[in-house]
Amino acid sequence: MSTSHVISSTRTTGEPGGNILRYTLSERVHHWLGFFFYLYCLITGLAFWSPYMYWLAALVGGGPTARFWHPWFGLGFAASMLWMYKMWWRDMRTTEADLRWKKAIKHYIENDDQNLPPEGRFNYGQKIYFWLMFYGVILLLISGVGLWFVESIPWGLRWLRYLAVTVHVIAALATIGGFIIHVYMSTAMVRGGFSSIIRGEVSALWAKTHHRLWYDQVTKGTSSEKYPR
Repeated sequence: MSTSHVISSTRTTGEPGGNILRYTLSERVHHWLGFFFYLYCLITGLAFWSPYMYWLAALVGGGPTARFWHPWFGLGFAASMLWMYKMWWRDMRTTEADLRWKKAIKHYIENDDQNLPPEGRFNYGQKIYFWLMFYGVILLLISGVGLWFVESIPWGLRWLRYLAVTVHVIAALATIGGFIIHVYMSTAMVRGGFSSIIRGEVSALWAKTHHRLWYDQVTKGTSSEKYPR
């Protein structure tokens, strides 16, 4: 009978095999809460954006129901994103390894992992997506509040209404693009990425292949990541 060794990211070990804890329970819960909050806002937002997509509102209870819950789910997504920032902001800082990985991003697009420079816990693409969603939700929140209480904006300041609509649409489209790429890369391109955010664990071989610097840090208790000055 084989033994599975779960290696915590806060505990060092020299054992080469087994599984490594990639995401804690708290990280997984907040990730999936954010996913479902965002998915609801995505469906209802597209329904409001174009009459050709209004049929999507039927999936979530109809137009009036979607109109009522859309801003509340938006607040939920903003709260979950803030919590993820609290958990991951240190891991999301750009390092020298990220800059080397950025120059070799062609290999990542071609799924040629063997020719990619070693990376930390998150690669440069994942970090870009994180900051896109973080700053995107700030713009969505500010513009969304303006649209939520649009009747409170005086007619003489109606340009604020138009600005809120424009910012909300641009920020939404930017996050939707990032969201689609994120789902595609984590499910179709990088095998094991999707299951890791469900089970929390990855194999030591997976960690060594895709996030070598993080693997070394976890198994040897060292960190070779440096931040540009």
